[in-house]
Amino acid sequence: MKDFKILQLLDKLQFLFVKMGIDYDIMRKILHIKLTMDERKVPTLFNQNAKKKENQTYSYIKSLWIYVLMGLILIPFISFGTQFLFQMSIVYVMVMFIIMTSMISDFSSVLLDIRDRTILATKPIHTKTLNAAKFMHILIYLSFLTVAFTAIPLIVSLIRHGIFFFLLTILELIFINILIVVMTALLYMMVLRFFDGEKLKDMINYVQIGLSLMLMISYQFVIRSFEFVNLDVHVNFHWWSILLIPMWFAAPYELLFNGNYSFWAIILSSLAIIIPILSIWLYIKLIPTFERNLQKLLSTSKSKKEKTNRLRAFFLQLICPTHEERAFYRFASLMMKQEREFKLKVYPSLGFSFVIPFIFMLNTLRDEHVDFANSMSYLTIYFSMLIIPAAVLTLGHSSKYKAAWIYKVVPVTDYSLLIKGSLKAFLLKLYMPIFIILSIAFCFIYGPHIIVDLCIILVVGWLYAIIGYLCFGYTIPFSEPYDAMAQGKSTMTIALFLLLALLAGLHYVAATFIPYGSIILLFIIVMVNVIVWKKVFTRQPKYLQ
Repeated sequence: MKDFKILQLLDKLQFLFVKMGIDYDIMRKILHIKLTMDERKVPTLFNQNAKKKENQTYSYIKSLWIYVLMGLILIPFISFGTQFLFQMSIVYVMVMFIIMTSMISDFSSVLLDIRDRTILATKPIHTKTLNAAKFMHILIYLSFLTVAFTAIPLIVSLIRHGIFFFLLTILELIFINILIVVMTALLYMMVLRFFDGEKLKDMINYVQIGLSLMLMISYQFVIRSFEFVNLDVHVNFHWWSILLIPMWFAAPYELLFNGNYSFWAIILSSLAIIIPILSIWLYIKLIPTFERNLQKLLSTSKSKKEKTNRLRAFFLQLICPTHEERAFYRFASLMMKQEREFKLKVYPSLGFSFVIPFIFMLNTLRDEHVDFANSMSYLTIYFSMLIIPAAVLTLGHSSKYKAAWIYKVVPVTDYSLLIKGSLKAFLLKLYMPIFIILSIAFCFIYGPHIIVDLCIILVVGWLYAIIGYLCFGYTIPFSEPYDAMAQGKSTMTIALFLLLALLAGLHYVAATFIPYGSIILLFIIVMVNVIVWKKVFTRQPKYLQ
Protein backbone atom coordinates (compact mmCIF):
# COMPACT_ATOMS: atom_id res chain seq x y z
CA MET A 1 0.00 0.00 0.00
CA LYS A 2 1.17 3.49 -0.77
CA ASP A 3 1.98 5.88 2.04
CA PHE A 4 -0.04 9.08 2.39
CA LYS A 5 1.56 12.51 2.62
CA ILE A 6 -0.93 13.54 5.29
CA LEU A 7 0.36 10.70 7.49
CA GLN A 8 3.92 11.83 6.85
CA LEU A 9 2.88 15.30 8.00
CA LEU A 10 1.19 13.75 11.03
CA ASP A 11 4.47 12.02 11.90
CA LYS A 12 5.94 15.41 12.74
CA LEU A 13 3.29 15.81 15.47
CA GLN A 14 3.88 12.35 16.85
CA PHE A 15 5.13 13.67 20.19
CA LEU A 16 1.73 15.27 20.94
CA PHE A 17 -0.07 11.92 20.62
CA VAL A 18 2.56 10.15 22.72
CA LYS A 19 2.12 12.72 25.52
CA MET A 20 -1.62 12.07 25.45
CA GLY A 21 -1.01 8.36 26.06
CA ILE A 22 -1.86 7.23 22.52
CA ASP A 23 0.02 4.43 20.77
CA TYR A 24 0.96 6.44 17.69
CA ASP A 25 2.28 3.51 15.61
CA ILE A 26 -0.98 1.58 15.99
CA MET A 27 -3.06 4.70 15.33
CA ARG A 28 -1.06 5.38 12.15
CA LYS A 29 -1.61 1.85 10.85
CA ILE A 30 -5.35 2.10 11.48
CA LEU A 31 -5.47 5.46 9.69
CA HIS A 32 -3.46 4.05 6.79
CA ILE A 33 -5.98 1.25 6.25
CA LYS A 34 -8.97 3.60 6.61
CA LEU A 35 -7.57 6.11 4.12
CA THR A 36 -6.85 3.33 1.63
CA MET A 37 -10.41 2.00 1.92
CA ASP A 38 -11.85 5.50 1.60
CA GLU A 39 -10.34 5.90 -1.85
CA ARG A 40 -13.02 3.48 -3.03
CA LYS A 41 -15.88 5.50 -1.57
CA VAL A 42 -17.83 8.27 -3.33
CA PRO A 43 -18.63 11.32 -1.15
CA THR A 44 -22.30 12.21 -0.70
CA LEU A 45 -21.92 15.42 -2.70
CA PHE A 46 -21.05 13.34 -5.77
CA ASN A 47 -23.15 10.25 -5.12
CA GLN A 48 -25.91 11.51 -7.34
CA ASN A 49 -23.63 12.15 -10.29
CA ALA A 50 -21.74 8.90 -10.04
CA LYS A 51 -22.23 6.45 -12.90
CA LYS A 52 -22.81 2.88 -11.86
CA LYS A 53 -19.66 0.97 -12.78
CA GLU A 54 -18.05 -2.11 -11.33
CA ASN A 55 -14.74 -1.79 -9.51
CA GLN A 56 -14.90 2.00 -9.65
CA THR A 57 -12.50 3.86 -7.38
CA TYR A 58 -12.90 7.47 -6.45
CA SER A 59 -10.44 9.71 -4.69
CA TYR A 60 -11.87 12.13 -2.17
CA ILE A 61 -9.09 14.56 -2.97
CA LYS A 62 -10.05 14.69 -6.65
CA SER A 63 -13.61 15.58 -5.68
CA LEU A 64 -12.69 18.79 -3.85
CA TRP A 65 -12.52 21.03 -6.93
CA ILE A 66 -16.16 21.98 -6.42
CA TYR A 67 -15.30 23.38 -2.97
CA VAL A 68 -12.48 25.43 -4.51
CA LEU A 69 -15.02 27.10 -6.79
CA MET A 70 -17.48 27.60 -3.94
CA GLY A 71 -14.74 29.21 -1.85
CA LEU A 72 -14.45 32.11 -4.28
CA ILE A 73 -17.53 33.64 -2.65
CA LEU A 74 -15.43 34.36 0.47
CA ILE A 75 -12.98 36.67 -1.34
CA PRO A 76 -15.10 39.87 -1.30
CA PHE A 77 -15.81 39.54 2.43
CA ILE A 78 -12.13 39.11 3.23
CA SER A 79 -10.80 41.86 0.99
CA PHE A 80 -13.35 44.68 0.68
CA GLY A 81 -12.62 46.54 3.94
CA THR A 82 -11.56 46.44 7.57
CA GLN A 83 -14.94 45.91 9.27
CA PHE A 84 -13.62 42.57 10.47
CA LEU A 85 -16.34 41.68 12.94
CA PHE A 86 -18.93 41.85 10.16
CA GLN A 87 -16.80 40.49 7.32
CA MET A 88 -15.29 37.54 9.15
CA SER A 89 -18.62 36.64 10.80
CA ILE A 90 -20.08 36.14 7.32
CA VAL A 91 -16.98 34.21 6.23
CA TYR A 92 -17.17 31.84 9.21
CA VAL A 93 -20.92 31.33 8.79
CA MET A 94 -20.21 30.03 5.29
CA VAL A 95 -17.19 27.99 6.37
CA MET A 96 -19.06 26.39 9.26
CA PHE A 97 -22.07 25.64 7.08
CA ILE A 98 -19.93 23.83 4.49
CA ILE A 99 -17.91 21.90 7.09
CA MET A 100 -20.92 20.97 9.21
CA THR A 101 -23.04 19.77 6.30
CA SER A 102 -20.13 17.68 5.01
CA MET A 103 -19.61 16.33 8.51
CA ILE A 104 -23.20 15.21 8.94
CA SER A 105 -23.60 13.85 5.39
CA ASP A 106 -20.27 12.07 4.85
CA PHE A 107 -18.74 11.38 8.25
CA SER A 108 -21.57 10.67 10.68
CA SER A 109 -21.24 7.02 9.65
CA VAL A 110 -17.55 7.17 10.63
CA LEU A 111 -18.28 8.76 13.99
CA LEU A 112 -20.98 6.18 14.71
CA ASP A 113 -19.07 3.22 13.28
CA ILE A 114 -19.09 0.23 15.64
CA ARG A 115 -17.16 -2.16 13.38
CA ASP A 116 -13.91 -1.09 15.01
CA ARG A 117 -15.15 -2.48 18.30
CA THR A 118 -15.92 -5.82 16.67
CA ILE A 119 -12.65 -6.15 14.77
CA LEU A 120 -10.08 -4.12 16.69
CA ALA A 121 -11.40 -4.05 20.26
CA THR A 122 -10.64 -7.78 20.56
CA LYS A 123 -6.96 -7.00 19.92
CA PRO A 124 -4.53 -5.57 22.51
CA ILE A 125 -5.25 -1.98 21.47
CA HIS A 126 -6.16 0.68 24.00
CA THR A 127 -9.59 2.31 23.59
CA LYS A 128 -7.96 5.73 23.62
CA THR A 129 -5.91 4.79 20.55
CA LEU A 130 -9.01 3.55 18.69
CA ASN A 131 -10.91 6.73 19.41
CA ALA A 132 -7.94 8.91 18.48
CA ALA A 133 -7.78 7.11 15.11
CA LYS A 134 -11.51 7.70 14.56
CA PHE A 135 -11.21 11.39 15.52
CA MET A 136 -8.16 11.94 13.29
CA HIS A 137 -9.79 10.07 10.41
CA ILE A 138 -12.64 12.57 10.37
CA LEU A 139 -10.40 15.56 11.05
CA ILE A 140 -8.08 14.71 8.16
CA TYR A 141 -10.90 14.79 5.64
CA LEU A 142 -12.49 17.90 7.09
CA SER A 143 -9.05 19.54 6.87
CA PHE A 144 -8.82 18.62 3.19
CA LEU A 145 -12.26 20.12 2.63
CA THR A 146 -11.41 23.26 4.61
CA VAL A 147 -8.16 23.80 2.71
CA ALA A 148 -9.97 23.41 -0.61
CA PHE A 149 -12.73 25.81 0.41
CA THR A 150 -10.44 28.48 1.89
CA ALA A 151 -7.15 28.12 -0.03
CA ILE A 152 -7.71 30.96 -2.52
CA PRO A 153 -9.33 33.29 0.09
CA LEU A 154 -6.36 32.61 2.40
CA ILE A 155 -3.92 33.68 -0.33
CA VAL A 156 -6.01 36.83 -0.85
CA SER A 157 -5.93 37.52 2.91
CA LEU A 158 -2.13 37.12 2.96
CA ILE A 159 -1.74 39.67 0.15
CA ARG A 160 -4.42 42.05 1.46
CA HIS A 161 -3.91 41.98 5.24
CA GLY A 162 -0.49 40.41 5.89
CA ILE A 163 1.06 37.37 7.49
CA PHE A 164 -0.47 37.75 10.98
CA PHE A 165 -4.01 37.85 9.55
CA PHE A 166 -3.17 34.77 7.50
CA LEU A 167 -1.79 32.81 10.47
CA LEU A 168 -4.70 33.81 12.72
CA THR A 169 -7.15 32.56 10.10
CA ILE A 170 -5.37 29.20 9.84
CA LEU A 171 -5.42 28.81 13.63
CA GLU A 172 -9.12 29.60 13.82
CA LEU A 173 -9.94 27.21 10.99
CA ILE A 174 -8.22 24.45 12.98
CA PHE A 175 -10.27 25.35 16.06
CA ILE A 176 -13.48 25.39 14.00
CA ASN A 177 -12.83 21.90 12.61
CA ILE A 178 -12.13 20.53 16.07
CA LEU A 179 -15.20 22.23 17.52
CA ILE A 180 -17.49 20.90 14.78
CA VAL A 181 -16.32 17.30 15.20
CA VAL A 182 -16.69 17.47 18.97
CA MET A 183 -20.06 19.25 18.85
CA THR A 184 -21.41 16.61 16.48
CA ALA A 185 -20.11 13.81 18.69
CA LEU A 186 -21.62 15.37 21.82
CA LEU A 187 -24.99 15.86 20.14
CA TYR A 188 -25.04 12.25 19.04
CA MET A 189 -23.99 11.18 22.52
CA MET A 190 -27.01 13.01 23.97
CA VAL A 191 -29.24 11.13 21.55
CA LEU A 192 -27.53 7.85 22.40
CA ARG A 193 -28.03 8.54 26.09
CA PHE A 194 -31.82 8.49 25.90
CA PHE A 195 -32.74 6.38 22.84
CA ASP A 196 -31.86 3.01 21.39
CA GLY A 197 -32.26 0.85 18.32
CA GLU A 198 -34.35 2.04 15.39
CA LYS A 199 -35.62 5.07 17.27
CA LEU A 200 -32.04 6.16 17.86
CA LYS A 201 -31.19 5.88 14.16
CA ASP A 202 -34.24 7.97 13.30
CA MET A 203 -33.24 10.57 15.88
CA ILE A 204 -29.78 10.80 14.30
CA ASN A 205 -31.46 11.69 11.00
CA TYR A 206 -33.47 14.42 12.72
CA VAL A 207 -30.36 15.77 14.47
CA GLN A 208 -28.56 15.97 11.13
CA ILE A 209 -31.47 17.81 9.54
CA GLY A 210 -31.83 20.10 12.56
CA LEU A 211 -28.16 21.08 12.36
CA SER A 212 -28.60 22.19 8.76
CA LEU A 213 -31.65 24.27 9.68
CA MET A 214 -29.92 25.81 12.71
CA LEU A 215 -27.01 26.93 10.55
CA MET A 216 -29.39 28.53 8.05
CA ILE A 217 -31.30 30.33 10.79
CA SER A 218 -28.11 31.44 12.59
CA TYR A 219 -26.97 33.03 9.31
CA GLN A 220 -30.04 35.28 9.45
CA PHE A 221 -29.33 36.22 13.08
CA VAL A 222 -25.71 37.08 12.24
CA ILE A 223 -26.87 39.35 9.41
CA ARG A 224 -29.33 41.09 11.75
CA SER A 225 -26.60 41.78 14.30
CA PHE A 226 -25.25 44.43 11.94
CA GLU A 227 -26.68 47.58 10.47
CA PHE A 228 -25.36 49.55 7.49
CA VAL A 229 -25.30 53.32 7.94
CA ASN A 230 -23.74 55.33 5.08
CA LEU A 231 -21.86 52.17 3.99
CA ASP A 232 -20.38 51.84 7.49
CA VAL A 233 -21.16 48.76 9.55
CA HIS A 234 -22.45 49.31 13.08
CA VAL A 235 -22.60 46.41 15.50
CA ASN A 236 -25.64 45.93 17.71
CA PHE A 237 -24.68 43.51 20.48
CA HIS A 238 -27.43 41.65 22.27
CA TRP A 239 -27.36 38.99 24.95
CA TRP A 240 -27.90 36.32 22.29
CA SER A 241 -24.74 37.46 20.45
CA ILE A 242 -22.83 35.09 22.75
CA LEU A 243 -24.71 32.18 21.15
CA LEU A 244 -23.53 33.09 17.63
CA ILE A 245 -20.45 30.92 17.15
CA PRO A 246 -19.24 32.66 13.93
CA MET A 247 -18.97 35.93 15.86
CA TRP A 248 -16.64 34.25 18.37
CA PHE A 249 -14.11 33.60 15.63
CA ALA A 250 -14.56 37.02 14.03
CA ALA A 251 -13.98 38.93 17.29
CA PRO A 252 -10.17 38.34 17.50
CA TYR A 253 -9.71 40.21 14.21
CA GLU A 254 -11.57 43.19 15.63
CA LEU A 255 -9.51 42.98 18.80
CA LEU A 256 -6.06 42.62 17.22
CA PHE A 257 -6.33 44.60 13.98
CA ASN A 258 -8.85 47.35 14.82
CA GLY A 259 -7.87 47.82 18.46
CA ASN A 260 -11.45 47.27 19.67
CA TYR A 261 -11.05 46.38 23.36
CA SER A 262 -14.74 46.56 24.23
CA PHE A 263 -16.27 44.14 26.69
CA TRP A 264 -18.08 42.19 23.97
CA ALA A 265 -14.99 41.90 21.75
CA ILE A 266 -12.94 40.47 24.62
CA ILE A 267 -15.66 38.03 25.68
CA LEU A 268 -16.26 36.71 22.17
CA SER A 269 -12.52 36.42 21.47
CA SER A 270 -12.07 34.44 24.67
CA LEU A 271 -14.84 32.04 23.69
CA ALA A 272 -13.11 31.39 20.34
CA ILE A 273 -10.13 29.97 22.25
CA ILE A 274 -11.65 28.51 25.41
CA ILE A 275 -14.61 26.60 23.95
CA PRO A 276 -12.66 24.50 21.35
CA ILE A 277 -10.04 23.57 23.97
CA LEU A 278 -12.73 22.82 26.55
CA SER A 279 -14.64 20.74 23.99
CA ILE A 280 -11.60 18.52 23.37
CA TRP A 281 -11.19 17.94 27.11
CA LEU A 282 -14.89 17.15 27.44
CA TYR A 283 -14.79 14.78 24.47
CA ILE A 284 -11.85 12.85 25.93
CA LYS A 285 -13.64 12.56 29.27
CA LEU A 286 -16.87 11.35 27.72
CA ILE A 287 -15.36 8.93 25.17
CA PRO A 288 -15.98 5.81 27.34
CA THR A 289 -19.67 6.74 27.75
CA PHE A 290 -19.99 7.49 24.05
CA GLU A 291 -18.47 4.16 23.04
CA ARG A 292 -20.64 2.21 25.47
CA ASN A 293 -23.78 3.83 24.12
CA LEU A 294 -22.74 3.07 20.54
CA GLN A 295 -23.64 -0.55 21.28
CA LYS A 296 -27.28 0.54 21.24
CA LEU A 297 -26.98 0.88 17.48
CA LEU A 298 -26.99 -2.91 17.32
CA SER A 299 -30.34 -3.16 19.07
CA THR A 300 -33.69 -2.82 17.39
CA SER A 301 -36.86 -1.56 18.97
CA LYS A 302 -40.13 -3.36 18.46
CA SER A 303 -42.31 -1.66 15.92
CA LYS A 304 -45.61 -0.55 17.37
CA LYS A 305 -48.74 -1.49 15.52
CA GLU A 306 -50.52 1.60 14.34
CA LYS A 307 -53.90 2.03 15.99
CA THR A 308 -56.92 2.17 13.73
CA ASN A 309 -58.64 5.53 13.59
CA ARG A 310 -62.14 5.65 12.14
CA LEU A 311 -61.93 9.32 11.22
CA ARG A 312 -58.59 8.76 9.49
CA ALA A 313 -59.94 5.69 7.68
CA PHE A 314 -62.99 7.65 6.50
CA PHE A 315 -60.81 10.51 5.27
CA LEU A 316 -58.53 8.04 3.47
CA GLN A 317 -61.53 6.54 1.68
CA LEU A 318 -62.43 9.99 0.37
CA ILE A 319 -58.89 10.66 -0.85
CA CYS A 320 -58.22 7.15 -2.20
CA PRO A 321 -61.55 5.65 -3.32
CA THR A 322 -60.30 2.15 -4.28
CA HIS A 323 -58.76 -0.59 -2.12
CA GLU A 324 -55.67 -0.81 -4.35
CA GLU A 325 -54.97 2.92 -4.15
CA ARG A 326 -55.34 2.87 -0.35
CA ALA A 327 -52.93 -0.08 -0.17
CA PHE A 328 -50.33 1.77 -2.24
CA TYR A 329 -50.92 4.91 -0.16
CA ARG A 330 -50.07 2.98 3.03
CA PHE A 331 -47.08 1.33 1.36
CA ALA A 332 -45.63 4.67 0.21
CA SER A 333 -46.28 6.20 3.65
CA LEU A 334 -44.31 3.41 5.34
CA MET A 335 -41.44 3.71 2.84
CA MET A 336 -41.16 7.47 3.38
CA LYS A 337 -41.29 6.96 7.14
CA GLN A 338 -38.79 4.10 7.41
CA GLU A 339 -36.21 4.62 4.65
CA ARG A 340 -33.48 6.75 6.18
CA GLU A 341 -31.78 7.70 2.93
CA PHE A 342 -35.07 9.09 1.64
CA LYS A 343 -35.49 11.13 4.82
CA LEU A 344 -31.91 12.39 4.70
CA LYS A 345 -32.42 13.62 1.12
CA VAL A 346 -35.94 15.03 1.47
CA TYR A 347 -36.39 16.21 5.07
CA PRO A 348 -33.80 19.06 4.87
CA SER A 349 -35.81 20.44 1.92
CA LEU A 350 -38.87 20.02 4.12
CA GLY A 351 -37.29 22.19 6.78
CA PHE A 352 -36.07 24.80 4.32
CA SER A 353 -39.54 24.99 2.76
CA PHE A 354 -40.92 25.79 6.19
CA VAL A 355 -38.27 28.34 7.17
CA ILE A 356 -37.77 30.28 3.91
CA PRO A 357 -41.25 31.94 3.81
CA PHE A 358 -40.66 33.32 7.31
CA ILE A 359 -37.18 34.55 6.35
CA PHE A 360 -38.59 36.54 3.44
CA MET A 361 -41.35 37.85 5.68
CA LEU A 362 -38.78 38.96 8.28
CA ASN A 363 -36.91 40.82 5.55
CA THR A 364 -40.07 42.85 4.88
CA LEU A 365 -40.29 43.68 8.60
CA ARG A 366 -37.12 45.77 8.25
CA ASP A 367 -39.29 48.28 6.38
CA GLU A 368 -41.16 50.23 9.06
CA HIS A 369 -43.89 51.25 6.59
CA VAL A 370 -45.08 47.74 5.71
CA ASP A 371 -48.88 47.39 5.96
CA PHE A 372 -49.53 43.66 6.29
CA ALA A 373 -53.28 44.16 5.84
CA ASN A 374 -52.73 45.36 2.25
CA SER A 375 -49.46 43.58 1.50
CA MET A 376 -49.14 40.71 -0.98
CA SER A 377 -46.02 39.35 0.70
CA TYR A 378 -48.01 36.33 1.89
CA LEU A 379 -47.29 34.92 -1.58
CA THR A 380 -43.88 33.96 -0.16
CA ILE A 381 -45.71 30.83 0.99
CA TYR A 382 -45.07 29.59 -2.56
CA PHE A 383 -41.56 28.85 -1.30
CA SER A 384 -43.08 25.99 0.69
CA MET A 385 -43.37 24.18 -2.66
CA LEU A 386 -39.58 24.02 -2.98
CA ILE A 387 -39.79 20.57 -1.39
CA ILE A 388 -42.01 19.19 -4.17
CA PRO A 389 -39.45 18.72 -7.03
CA ALA A 390 -36.86 17.15 -4.69
CA ALA A 391 -39.39 14.84 -3.04
CA VAL A 392 -41.13 13.78 -6.27
CA LEU A 393 -37.74 13.01 -7.84
CA THR A 394 -36.60 11.05 -4.78
CA LEU A 395 -39.92 9.21 -4.63
CA GLY A 396 -38.90 7.14 -7.64
CA HIS A 397 -35.72 5.86 -5.95
CA SER A 398 -34.83 3.56 -3.09
CA SER A 399 -31.80 1.90 -1.51
CA LYS A 400 -33.73 -1.38 -1.90
CA TYR A 401 -34.76 -0.76 -5.50
CA LYS A 402 -34.10 -4.39 -6.51
CA ALA A 403 -37.23 -5.39 -4.61
CA ALA A 404 -39.31 -3.50 -7.21
CA TRP A 405 -39.76 -6.82 -9.07
CA ILE A 406 -42.76 -7.27 -6.79
CA TYR A 407 -44.65 -4.74 -8.90
CA LYS A 408 -44.60 -7.19 -11.83
CA VAL A 409 -46.14 -10.07 -9.90
CA VAL A 410 -48.84 -8.36 -7.84
CA PRO A 411 -52.37 -8.85 -9.24
CA VAL A 412 -52.83 -5.22 -10.28
CA THR A 413 -53.75 -4.11 -13.77
CA ASP A 414 -54.06 -0.35 -13.26
CA TYR A 415 -50.63 0.86 -12.08
CA SER A 416 -51.80 4.46 -12.12
CA LEU A 417 -53.26 3.64 -8.69
CA LEU A 418 -49.72 2.98 -7.42
CA ILE A 419 -48.50 6.36 -8.62
CA LYS A 420 -51.59 8.23 -7.42
CA GLY A 421 -51.41 6.60 -4.00
CA SER A 422 -47.69 7.38 -3.65
CA LEU A 423 -48.06 11.03 -4.69
CA LYS A 424 -51.04 11.49 -2.37
CA ALA A 425 -49.03 9.92 0.47
CA PHE A 426 -46.24 12.46 -0.06
CA LEU A 427 -48.62 15.41 -0.33
CA LEU A 428 -50.69 14.46 2.72
CA LYS A 429 -47.88 13.19 4.95
CA LEU A 430 -45.12 15.68 4.18
CA TYR A 431 -46.35 18.72 2.26
CA MET A 432 -49.77 19.33 3.85
CA PRO A 433 -48.54 19.61 7.49
CA ILE A 434 -46.06 22.33 6.47
CA PHE A 435 -48.68 24.15 4.42
CA ILE A 436 -51.30 24.03 7.20
CA ILE A 437 -48.91 25.42 9.82
CA LEU A 438 -47.76 28.17 7.46
CA SER A 439 -51.37 29.00 6.56
CA ILE A 440 -52.40 29.36 10.20
CA ALA A 441 -49.40 31.59 10.91
CA PHE A 442 -49.99 33.73 7.81
CA CYS A 443 -53.73 34.08 8.56
CA PHE A 444 -52.81 35.32 12.01
CA ILE A 445 -50.31 37.85 10.55
CA TYR A 446 -52.14 39.02 7.40
CA GLY A 447 -55.75 38.41 8.35
CA PRO A 448 -58.46 35.94 7.23
CA HIS A 449 -58.95 37.71 3.88
CA ILE A 450 -56.08 35.66 2.43
CA ILE A 451 -57.92 32.32 2.85
CA VAL A 452 -58.97 32.23 -0.84
CA ASP A 453 -55.37 32.89 -1.89
CA LEU A 454 -54.14 30.13 0.42
CA CYS A 455 -56.64 27.74 -1.20
CA ILE A 456 -55.21 28.69 -4.60
CA ILE A 457 -51.68 27.97 -3.38
CA LEU A 458 -52.78 24.60 -1.98
CA VAL A 459 -54.40 23.51 -5.25
CA VAL A 460 -51.39 24.79 -7.23
CA GLY A 461 -49.19 22.61 -5.01
CA TRP A 462 -51.11 19.46 -5.96
CA LEU A 463 -50.94 20.39 -9.64
CA TYR A 464 -47.22 21.18 -9.30
CA ALA A 465 -46.59 17.68 -7.88
CA ILE A 466 -48.15 16.05 -10.95
CA ILE A 467 -46.17 18.30 -13.31
CA GLY A 468 -42.97 17.46 -11.46
CA TYR A 469 -43.70 13.75 -11.66
CA LEU A 470 -44.24 13.95 -15.42
CA CYS A 471 -41.11 16.05 -15.95
CA PHE A 472 -38.93 13.56 -14.06
CA GLY A 473 -39.73 10.69 -16.39
CA TYR A 474 -42.89 8.95 -15.22
CA THR A 475 -40.90 6.63 -12.93
CA ILE A 476 -42.64 4.06 -10.76
CA PRO A 477 -42.07 4.79 -7.03
CA PHE A 478 -39.08 3.24 -5.24
CA SER A 479 -37.85 1.35 -8.34
CA GLU A 480 -34.49 2.96 -9.18
CA PRO A 481 -31.17 3.36 -7.30
CA TYR A 482 -30.21 6.69 -5.75
CA ASP A 483 -27.02 6.71 -7.85
CA ALA A 484 -29.10 7.42 -10.96
CA MET A 485 -31.21 10.11 -9.34
CA ALA A 486 -29.60 13.28 -10.71
CA GLN A 487 -28.64 12.09 -14.18
CA GLY A 488 -29.99 14.77 -16.51
CA LYS A 489 -32.41 16.06 -13.86
CA SER A 490 -30.72 19.33 -12.83
CA THR A 491 -31.98 21.24 -15.88
CA MET A 492 -35.50 19.96 -15.29
CA THR A 493 -35.34 21.03 -11.63
CA ILE A 494 -34.37 24.58 -12.66
CA ALA A 495 -37.24 24.58 -15.18
CA LEU A 496 -39.65 23.54 -12.42
CA PHE A 497 -38.43 26.37 -10.18
CA LEU A 498 -39.03 28.82 -13.04
CA LEU A 499 -42.50 27.34 -13.51
CA LEU A 500 -43.19 27.90 -9.81
CA ALA A 501 -42.18 31.55 -10.18
CA LEU A 502 -44.48 31.81 -13.20
CA LEU A 503 -47.42 30.35 -11.25
CA ALA A 504 -46.77 32.77 -8.36
CA GLY A 505 -46.63 35.66 -10.85
CA LEU A 506 -49.93 34.55 -12.41
CA HIS A 507 -51.48 34.48 -8.95
CA TYR A 508 -50.19 38.00 -8.23
CA VAL A 509 -51.57 39.38 -11.52
CA ALA A 510 -54.98 37.74 -11.04
CA ALA A 511 -55.31 38.94 -7.44
CA THR A 512 -54.10 42.49 -8.18
CA PHE A 513 -55.45 43.50 -11.59
CA ILE A 514 -58.55 41.37 -12.24
CA PRO A 515 -61.84 41.92 -10.35
CA TYR A 516 -62.61 38.76 -8.37
CA GLY A 517 -59.43 37.39 -9.93
CA SER A 518 -58.59 35.15 -6.98
CA ILE A 519 -61.96 33.38 -7.07
CA ILE A 520 -61.78 32.94 -10.85
CA LEU A 521 -58.23 31.60 -10.64
CA LEU A 522 -59.21 29.18 -7.86
CA PHE A 523 -62.05 27.79 -9.97
CA ILE A 524 -59.76 27.37 -13.01
CA ILE A 525 -56.96 25.70 -11.05
CA VAL A 526 -59.40 23.28 -9.36
CA MET A 527 -60.85 22.25 -12.73
CA VAL A 528 -57.37 21.80 -14.22
CA ASN A 529 -56.38 19.70 -11.20
CA VAL A 530 -59.39 17.40 -11.53
CA ILE A 531 -58.75 16.86 -15.24
CA VAL A 532 -54.99 16.32 -14.82
CA TRP A 533 -55.32 13.83 -11.94
CA LYS A 534 -57.85 11.81 -13.96
CA LYS A 535 -56.29 11.93 -17.42
CA VAL A 536 -52.53 12.05 -16.90
CA PHE A 537 -51.98 8.37 -16.03
CA THR A 538 -52.73 6.88 -19.44
CA ARG A 539 -49.53 4.89 -20.06
CA GLN A 540 -47.46 2.39 -18.15
CA PRO A 541 -44.67 3.73 -15.89
CA LYS A 542 -41.06 3.36 -17.05
CA TYR A 543 -40.17 0.31 -14.91
CA LEU A 544 -43.10 -1.74 -16.23
CA GLN A 545 -42.68 -1.00 -19.93
